[in-house]
Amino acid sequence: MAAMTHARILCALLLCGCVGTESSSDKNTGGTLAISTGGDPDVLIPSLVQRVQAAQITDMMFDRLADIGDSLNILNDKGFTPRLADHWTWSADSLSIAFHINPKAKWHDDAPVRSNDVRFTITSTKDTTLGSPNAALLTNIDSVSTPDSATAVFWFHSRSPQQFYDAVYLLPIMPEHVWKPIPPASWRTSDAARNPIGSGQYRFVRWIPRAAVELVADTANYRGAPNLRRLIWSIAPDFQGAVTRFLTGETDFFEALRLENLPEVAKHPELSTRQYHALQYLFAQFNLRDPAHHDRPHPLFGNRELRRALTMAIDRPTLVKSVYGSFALPALGPTVRSYPTTDPNLAQIPFDLPRARQILDSLGWRVSTSDSVRRRNGRPLQFTLSVPSSSKVRVQTAVILQEQLRQAGAKMDVEQLEFPALMEKASKRAFDMTINQLNTQPSPGAVLGSWGIGGSRASSGNNSSSYENPAFDANVDSALASFDPAKRKAYFTSAYETIIQDAPAIWLAEPSPVVGYHSRLQLATLRPDAWWIHIPEWSITADKRIPRDNTPASTTVPPALPAGQKTP
Repeated sequence: MAAMTHARILCALLLCGCVGTESSSDKNTGGTLAISTGGDPDVLIPSLVQRVQAAQITDMMFDRLADIGDSLNILNDKGFTPRLADHWTWSADSLSIAFHINPKAKWHDDAPVRSNDVRFTITSTKDTTLGSPNAALLTNIDSVSTPDSATAVFWFHSRSPQQFYDAVYLLPIMPEHVWKPIPPASWRTSDAARNPIGSGQYRFVRWIPRAAVELVADTANYRGAPNLRRLIWSIAPDFQGAVTRFLTGETDFFEALRLENLPEVAKHPELSTRQYHALQYLFAQFNLRDPAHHDRPHPLFGNRELRRALTMAIDRPTLVKSVYGSFALPALGPTVRSYPTTDPNLAQIPFDLPRARQILDSLGWRVSTSDSVRRRNGRPLQFTLSVPSSSKVRVQTAVILQEQLRQAGAKMDVEQLEFPALMEKASKRAFDMTINQLNTQPSPGAVLGSWGIGGSRASSGNNSSSYENPAFDANVDSALASFDPAKRKAYFTSAYETIIQDAPAIWLAEPSPVVGYHSRLQLATLRPDAWWIHIPEWSITADKRIPRDNTPASTTVPPALPAGQKTP
């Protein structure tokens, strides 16, 4: 019944008229893009976004001061293109950058974008009562001043190779007049969160939880109207549901095809696939803190040698080949091979099952003759791995991990949860183990938010493993401060070696994703950090549009939601 309800909601979204217009002068302008996805966004507030679905949507609605460009250069301002800022000027000592706001830039409520919006975005993100996961990455930004309404000056504590990146990439700009009256602690539950106002090329229309999110083109945008008239994220209950919607033509795009899906896609001549390099890695993370008492170490995983022994029991190359085929490599750690600062030969904890068994013996975990599960002082070596039921990759990975750990004498129970329940468990750090995938950023320094002390101690930090090692943080800090490429790489290598040997996670896979799309779509570059960033440039030729694309735009009120459905 729920699936039928969601299908009806999506149908209503596709067929109803929405605010916006399309030009008839360009045969490639107009049309609706429907994207299959397996989960709701967590929140549509840029400074609080943690889920990839939310990043996709907010990047369409909100603009940064400048865009990093497809080169993903982070070491100066070369390669960046103007967005809200039409130009910028460095100070003589390089400790400040003055951004000039494009006078044509406006918020979707028609208010002009001003320098105070830039200052507000940075100060609110640093506000501890907000609990932004990005706060730990803004430490080198001292303040933002506003000498006039069109100029925002970033002041830095020290010179670093990625000052410009820190200022423009990490946070899209938010409207002060919308958010300032609301206490930061109340942002998530506010009316403004349910009706976000941005400055990007798409405007928010509606979000029906567990069903769909809809955006419409901002035809008067200062950057020009995007090609596609409407965007819809179709939220499926699980992975197979998302694939089915794509295969049956209900949606146009699916970002996470698996090896076993490709033969079925090949049966549909109207569908195409494309593989690309992404900045993502999959890992099974240990919780180093007791889920019930966060001030205590985890009764099992607080022990470094136990984590190392369990890691040693995992045959990662075999696991990766079984799950991904040729579409992934074994992960190197909390990094990706695309970074020039990553040594592809980073030493790993090796797969050595006999040695793993010896270490467990030495730690007092002895195999029981009754069930082959190790015990120490009567306690079994037993724990739970939590995975999202919607991710076939993670479920399959969990099954393989379960069997490999069984051979070492560890009993790992697999708990499948719906994605929102898993995310809540992770945010509360109320788990033993979980399989996670990070879509990381162009800067390797983002690792501090995911594995650094700041990300561990912040109430909403991304470091849900609670891993803390000052040596790791210090090496990353030194790398980020170095202008010497060789030293920068050496510091990062030391940081990675430290965390790999500490084993807060089993580093599993570095995927090369395969997207599926309807051949009526004309795609642009799929950028490694964000495949979706060029969606405004995608197009559909007029002769390949389907009925949902050709609904005349209007200002009619959308149809009422079905009984029981509420906007968030």
